[in-house]
Amino acid sequence: MRKDAARNRELLLVAAREVFADRGLDASLDDVARQAGVGVGTAYRHFANKYELASAIFAEEVDEIAALAIASGQVEDPWQGLVDFLERTLEAQTVNRGLREVLMGVHDAQQDEQIHTRLSSPIRALVDRAKAAGAVRPDVDATDLGMLIVMLCAVADVAADADPQLWRRYLPLMLAGLRPGAAEMPVPPLADDVMRKAMSSHKQRLASQLRKTAG
Repeated sequence: MRKDAARNRELLLVAAREVFADRGLDASLDDVARQAGVGVGTAYRHFANKYELASAIFAEEVDEIAALAIASGQVEDPWQGLVDFLERTLEAQTVNRGLREVLMGVHDAQQDEQIHTRLSSPIRALVDRAKAAGAVRPDVDATDLGMLIVMLCAVADVAADADPQLWRRYLPLMLAGLRPGAAEMPVPPLADDVMRKAMSSHKQRLASQLRKTAG
């Protein structure tokens, strides 16, 4: 790649992180090109569409979340490790609309499967370690953690304009429910494969709604 081409690609990547974090995948490749200060044709020479550009950015961020889960599982206090992971992954997602949308898989089912595979094992290991230490109630499953993250990201979406930090109000309530001695849960957790199917169906509905809106 020529030096000027490499420079333009880096400008596009930097601009895309800013644009997608603020506007999510509603933003276009043209929007990113304007933010980068390059021509639209230049953007399309580097990336076929905005989703290809988003994938180039967010694959790295998903890896960072997986690495965070692994690192949190090595914290001396298993409970603190679990809390650290939840706080930091929620911080990353609630300030970055594009990352939330990528993790929800509304635009790329194949990438969604890759993301789930990348994250499920380190998160399950984190939860199992906390359970083995007696820090977390024995009926908690790794899929519960995924649902809690989805819930708090929904709070961030709903309250984005009023108070983007509102999710922090509800995190302690959810953490208290993970502790041993909390009220019995009336229904069992979803098995991992059932969770995948449920989330996939939900994401397909979201994608359909987005297509209708765009149309």
